[in-house]
Amino acid sequence: MSYTHALLPPSYVEIEMADESLFDFLHMEIVSHIYKEQQSSKGEMDNKDRAVCVSVLESMGFRVGQGLIERLTRDSPSFKDELDVMKFVCKDFWTKVFRRQVDNLRTNHQGTYVLQDNKFSLLTQLSSGKQYLDQAPKYLAFSCGVVRGALSNLGMDSVVTAEVSVMPSCKFQVVVQKL
Repeated sequence: MSYTHALLPPSYVEIEMADESLFDFLHMEIVSHIYKEQQSSKGEMDNKDRAVCVSVLESMGFRVGQGLIERLTRDSPSFKDELDVMKFVCKDFWTKVFRRQVDNLRTNHQGTYVLQDNKFSLLTQLSSGKQYLDQAPKYLAFSCGVVRGALSNLGMDSVVTAEVSVMPSCKFQVVVQKL
């Protein structure tokens, strides 16, 4: 890079890449902090402690999802049905939050949706090998909360879970709670 190029303001792409990295690192640090805080209060972590950590992360994500969807849908027309909402989440919302669209959306047309992301951005920082596969679930709790919060603000109460069989591919299952 020449000296004169270094004096130019950074391009939008460079700023966006920096933002992506900052979000990834912030997410990793939040997860690490929540787990360390829970562990330091008890020493060893058992399944109950891990469940508390997941719950805290999911709650944080829920609030973030609520706020993000408010901004994204402010000028959007209303959705005609549940499937329309899910398509919006898979395309527009997912792109804004996770920097790419969902690779595949499946439904049983009875309130269950499976969102497949073959290169989930918050898992790409972890190894693509199997040695970190057992660590993946703790990095998905916040994201499940983000999706659940967004859907909640769109009038859909749901349960959102995620599973990873091969890194960094991830399947999110959304089960809409019927009233």
